Amino acid sequence: MLSLSIGYLVGGRLSLHHPSLGRFSIIFLTAAVCLYPLVYFNEDIMVWVFERIEDPRYGSLVASGFLFIVPTVIMGMISPYSVRLLVQTTESSGQVAGFLYFVSTLGSALGTLATSFYLVLWFEMNTILTLLTLALLAMGLLAAFASRWSAS
Repeated sequence: MLSLSIGYLVGGRLSLHHPSLGRFSIIFLTAAVCLYPLVYFNEDIMVWVFERIEDPRYGSLVASGFLFIVPTVIMGMISPYSVRLLVQTTESSGQVAGFLYFVSTLGSALGTLATSFYLVLWFEMNTILTLLTLALLAMGLLAAFASRWSAS
């Protein structure tokens, strides 16, 4: 939650300086680039942490921090940047922000339920991370193409 909060703050600040679909795509692509190495290094990072911290509660907290802080901060930047790109007038800003928060919260709830009850039973964690990385890449490329298409 702290990582998302930081991402919201950074994304809001970033959206003040020449917001564009091209820059929006960079957020998605950067998140994908930061997330995918976890597929290869998660085991080594967890072993390193648990060799130093024996308590599973604190070890899990530190390991998840090492693994997910950076990608989560970057993904947190998406929501405020989305609001900035979609708001056309100050009168519609509340409606746009409310709709995006609705979609975001609904997606989080459905994603949590799907992951908890199904995905972790059907797939290995590395497969789930790979699929998430591919989704981020697809969204980043889609925004990049939309940016180029709208510019021409």
